[in-house]
Amino acid sequence: METTTTIGVSLAVPEPYGRLLQERRAGFGDPAAYAIPTHVTLLPPTEVRPAELPPFRRHLAEVAAEGRPFAMRLHGTDTFRPLSPVVYVRLAEGAADCADLQERLRSGPVERELQFPYHPHVTVAHAIPEPALDRAQRELADFAADWTATGFALYEQGGDGVWRKMREYPFGAEPPSPAVPHQGTVRTAASPF
Repeated sequence: METTTTIGVSLAVPEPYGRLLQERRAGFGDPAAYAIPTHVTLLPPTEVRPAELPPFRRHLAEVAAEGRPFAMRLHGTDTFRPLSPVVYVRLAEGAADCADLQERLRSGPVERELQFPYHPHVTVAHAIPEPALDRAQRELADFAADWTATGFALYEQGGDGVWRKMREYPFGAEPPSPAVPHQGTVRTAASPF
């Protein structure tokens, strides 16, 4: 059996907002709160073989080099219920930029098909009892945050289920040397990101 690594790409919610939302998520009883940094997903959990990481990293650097900073604004809550037991903070600004970015990220060595249509958001409660989901949606209904997105990061999920940053990719940075053509396939992981 070949070894794989589960990776994901996301746009971090900066401090103090990231920590605040993480603490609120923990307060709602979500056991994943401290295993997942507060983020907007660009590439959901994806299993890759070790040999697939170098060309994927080059692709990420190339996408970041072409990227430019953009405004992000979070405001209010919504839910994916009943389809999925998730409450999230909405993107009031930056959603179109995130959608474009995630499409470019998935067009390289990792041609990742999505389980659901892409909908950028910041999860604040997932797979917890309905009353706790209701509470999260109600208590964060007035939450708002503004910042400028200046890049994204590659994360790896450890055997303990915790997501750890592997590398940041700032927008407009010089890309690496030309990429080697990629061969092979990538499988998807089931865990939420």
